Amino acid sequence: MNKLHYFKSDTTNIQLPKKIGYPHNYTPHSIAKIAAEELQEYLLTQSDFKHDFGLSNNSTKALGKMFGVLVVKHPTGKIGYIAAFSGKMANKTQHNFFVPPVFDILAPNGFYIQIENKLNIINEQIHLLTNKKEYLELKKQYYTQKKNHEELLNQEHSKVKRNRKLRKKQQLVNNQLNINEEFYLREYEVYLNDKINSLRQTFLNYENKIELLKKQRAETSANIQQKIFKHYLFTNANLQSKNLLDIFNNTQNIPAGSGDCCAPKLFQYAFKHQLTPIALAEFWWGKPLTTSIRKHLHYYVACSGKCKPILNHMLQGLIVEENPLIKKLNKPQELNIIYEDKYMLAINKPAEFLTVAGKEISYTIESLVREKYPNATGPLVVHRLDMSTSGILLIAKTKETHKELQAQFINKTIQKRYVAIVNGILPNQKGTINLPLRVDLEDRPKQLVCYEYGKEALTHWETVSANKGRTKIYLYPITGRTHQLRVHMAHHLGLNSPIVGDDLYGTKSNRLHLHAESISFIHPVTKKEMKLTIPVPF
Repeated sequence: MNKLHYFKSDTTNIQLPKKIGYPHNYTPHSIAKIAAEELQEYLLTQSDFKHDFGLSNNSTKALGKMFGVLVVKHPTGKIGYIAAFSGKMANKTQHNFFVPPVFDILAPNGFYIQIENKLNIINEQIHLLTNKKEYLELKKQYYTQKKNHEELLNQEHSKVKRNRKLRKKQQLVNNQLNINEEFYLREYEVYLNDKINSLRQTFLNYENKIELLKKQRAETSANIQQKIFKHYLFTNANLQSKNLLDIFNNTQNIPAGSGDCCAPKLFQYAFKHQLTPIALAEFWWGKPLTTSIRKHLHYYVACSGKCKPILNHMLQGLIVEENPLIKKLNKPQELNIIYEDKYMLAINKPAEFLTVAGKEISYTIESLVREKYPNATGPLVVHRLDMSTSGILLIAKTKETHKELQAQFINKTIQKRYVAIVNGILPNQKGTINLPLRVDLEDRPKQLVCYEYGKEALTHWETVSANKGRTKIYLYPITGRTHQLRVHMAHHLGLNSPIVGDDLYGTKSNRLHLHAESISFIHPVTKKEMKLTIPVPF
C-alpha cells in the first residue's frame, strides 16, 4: 500500500462528492485538485527519476506527460490519493510514487521481452540481407537490364505500329504479315526474358528470403499483440474482470496504448486494494504536443477512443454522475428565426445545441426545423455550427435552394465573420493561421494538427479590443473544418490563446465565447446580395 499518499494539506473541511464525476466530461472536485497540486509539488522536487518535460528548455527531445490522481478512501476510513502517469516515463513503466501499469509489458522476465528479442533477431536478419552488397548489386543489375529490355521491346512494338499505319495509309492490307509481326513480338519478348532469367532467379531467391522473414515478423507481432490484449485484464467495482479483447469485441478496433492511460491504471489499483474511489483529476505536465492541444497544468478529461470502452466496464458498481452533456443537449429549445422567405430561412442557433443528430442525441436544430416545416424538400441544413457555438445558421426549404447555397460555400464566395473572446492579450493586431487538421481518432470529436494527413485549414483574424487579460477578436474562416477556429486559437502553433469557455481545448466557463455574428451571400433565387447580422450575446 506504499502507493497510497495521505494529504499534507488540511482537507477536513472539504465536503466529499457523493458520486464519481463522469470521466469524459467533468470538472475536477476541489479535493482532487489539492491532490493534483501535491503531485505537482512532488514532480518539481523529486529525484526518483530523470525525464525531460521541457519546462525550462527548448529541447527537441523534451516530452510532456499526462498525470492523474484518484482520491480514495482506505478501508479504515482515512482519505488519501493515488497517482499515475500515461504510458512510459524515463523509458520505464514503473516508478515508486505511482501505481503500476495494468500489465507491464516491460517486465524483465515477461513474455514480451523474450518475443521482442526474437523480433529484434528477425529485424537484424532483414537488415543484413537488404543491405548485403551482393543483393544490392543484383537488384541494381536486374532492374537496369529489365528496364533496358522493356525499352527494346517497346521500340519493336513502335516499329510494328508504324509499319501497320503506313500499310493502312497505302491501303496495303496483309493479314498474314500482321500475324507474323504478332508472333515476332511474342518471340522477342521470350528471348529478352530468357536473357535475364538466371539473373532474375538469383535476385528473386534473395527477395523470397526477405519476404519470408517479413512474414515471420508479421505473424510473430500479431501473435504477441493478441497475447498482450489477453493480459490487459481490467477489474471493476464489482470485482468482475475483462481483457481488452472482451472490452473492444474486435481486435482491429483496439487503439494502440489502450489501458496505459492514467484513469484505468488508477481505478485498477483502487479496486485491487479495496480503496473506494472518490474523485478523479488528470492534468498535463510539460511541453505541449505538436499535434493535439495540451497545455502545462491544464486539466483534461479521459479520452474517448482508448479509455471510454475500458471505463464503461471499470466503473460498473460505482455511483457515477450522469454525462452533463446529455442533459444539457436535451433541454427544450425554440427556433429563433431572424430571416425567412418561401425558399429559405436563417436562425440564431443557441450555444450548446447540436445542428444535426449525433450518436446519442437526436434533438437538434435539424429535428426542430423538420417539425416546423414538414413539407420542406431535400436536405435542410446548408452548413453547420459547432455544438458550443452560437450564431447564424442557414436553412434551405427546397432541394434546389440547398444546392445553390451549398455551391456558394464550396466555392468560398460566402463571407462569414465570427466574434470570439480569447484568454490573454495578443501581441499582434491581425494575422493568418494555416494549420491542417484531422480528427483525433483516439479522442473524438477533438481535432489534431496533422501535416501528413490533415486537410487544409485557413483562418484570418484581427483584434477588436483587449481588457482584463482577455482579447476580443474577429475571425474569418476561409475553410470550414470541424473545430477549426477553436483549434487555431488554442494550439501553440496558432494564437496559443484558447477561446474563453472552451471545454475541449481550454478551460470551462459559462459558455464558449464564440459567435457567428454575420454572413453575406447571394440569395439562391432573387440573386440579390444579402447580409445578415445577429448581436453578440456575451
